Amino acid sequence: MAAFRLVLTALAVALVVATALPLSRSSEWWVRMFDFPRMQIAVAAVVVLVLFGVVGVWMGEPTAWEWALLVALAVATVYQATQMVPYTPLHGVQTVRADGALADPDRRFRLVVTNVLMENREGDRWLGVIRDADPDVVAAVETDEWWAETAAALDETHPHHVALPQDDTYGMLVYSKLPLDSVEVLHRVEPEVPSLRLTVRLRSGEPVTLVLVHPRPPRPDIQQDSDLRDAELVLAGRDVAQLDGPVVVAGDLNDVAWSHTTRLFQELSGLLDPRVGRGTFSTFHAEHWWLRYPLDHVFHSEHFALRELRRLDPVGSDHFPILIELELDPSVAPLQATPDAEADDLEEGAEKVEDAQEMKATESEAERQERVEEDR
Repeated sequence: MAAFRLVLTALAVALVVATALPLSRSSEWWVRMFDFPRMQIAVAAVVVLVLFGVVGVWMGEPTAWEWALLVALAVATVYQATQMVPYTPLHGVQTVRADGALADPDRRFRLVVTNVLMENREGDRWLGVIRDADPDVVAAVETDEWWAETAAALDETHPHHVALPQDDTYGMLVYSKLPLDSVEVLHRVEPEVPSLRLTVRLRSGEPVTLVLVHPRPPRPDIQQDSDLRDAELVLAGRDVAQLDGPVVVAGDLNDVAWSHTTRLFQELSGLLDPRVGRGTFSTFHAEHWWLRYPLDHVFHSEHFALRELRRLDPVGSDHFPILIELELDPSVAPLQATPDAEADDLEEGAEKVEDAQEMKATESEAERQERVEEDR
């Protein structure tokens, strides 16, 4: 019993630390990694809290230190739960549901976002899922030349396309039934990491700006911190805030919906998250049900109402594709409270960009090349 009590004490300390670390604004990978498993930490904290209460309190005589640890664990459990509540039906939605009585098919925008996993070669499986979903636009990341050739099978149904194949996991492609205008390839932070900004012309003739992003992730295997990712999201948020008219930002952000950085992106961009009040729609990891996070995102401006949002079947990748159908209806704008950046948000965003610039300036060429090669 004493050994079991010791194990529970160690687990409780670990869970409290795992909850406290992300409160820091540090970009160190070993800090930011705890942004991701909030759901798993919350579940583990509940289990340990119950067992600790039974073994340490009901069946034992807890010391003052153990009482303090028990309280800290309870606080950590409540905090983790509050971070998850916005992604449950217990919370109000950010994006209102489209009114079926006012439905206009010509103003709909049906999008699939998919990280294909560059080394995945189940192209037929991927094509089958895409065709079943029948999107107007397919936005894919991690596409190399093989995936560009595979996606060409969509030419007949999606004749408008942009392809940026790369062999370093940062390739992108867009296939569309709808005309694509004003295509721009942007390199906000690094020459190896592109993003796309283009105009999709709806059947009604109205333009929608689509921005596809896939920033470099924090990685424990090469001690890669989150500076570059954070700067990319800040700069994308700033860019979007300057755009007029309907906007959709999509992609694998290599960040979770509930992280501080993703919320900062929302504040800077003023975009809405359709998952809020509905669910997490976790897309990674496709092979491990117990270790899943919402890494693939779609944010949109107040001009849209939601018709459909769901995760699609697996395609051989470590990510599930996600499908969203939006309807352009500017009349819903007053019903949707868009995020708004305050002075401290703008200051923090500027600091994150400066941190990334400083990181790049102090990185040796050998270190940069090693980091780039790790993605191949």
